[in-house]
Amino acid sequence: MEKDRTMSDEMQGLPPQVQERLLRLQQLQQSLQSILAQKQQVEMESTEIEQALVEVQKLSDDAVIYKAVGSLFVKAERQKTITDLTERKDILNTRVTVLGKQEERFRGQLKEVQTKLQEDLKPVSPPS
Repeated sequence: MEKDRTMSDEMQGLPPQVQERLLRLQQLQQSLQSILAQKQQVEMESTEIEQALVEVQKLSDDAVIYKAVGSLFVKAERQKTITDLTERKDILNTRVTVLGKQEERFRGQLKEVQTKLQEDLKPVSPPS
């Protein structure tokens, strides 16, 4: 709690523009972390689907396949399962691409805000 008060006191001593940039930097960092977590989760799901797809494609056409639907397992047709898995994988790959673009954009914005903050804080820093 003491640390929070000190941080807040330090923030009060900074010009409003610098305070806003610091807040923006924190927001961008949080958003980037969220995007990275989502991207990792989607990539993991895509990998699992790819593995399932490989295994299902090895099976004969008359093989019995079950898929999870909620807490139940239901019988599924091999070709329909391959189609469903392929569609899901395509959707996930698109999502990974979108998240990658968002990650790039946020990294650029983060770098820009960091650069501006360094410029803002140069005059404040004591000479070395």
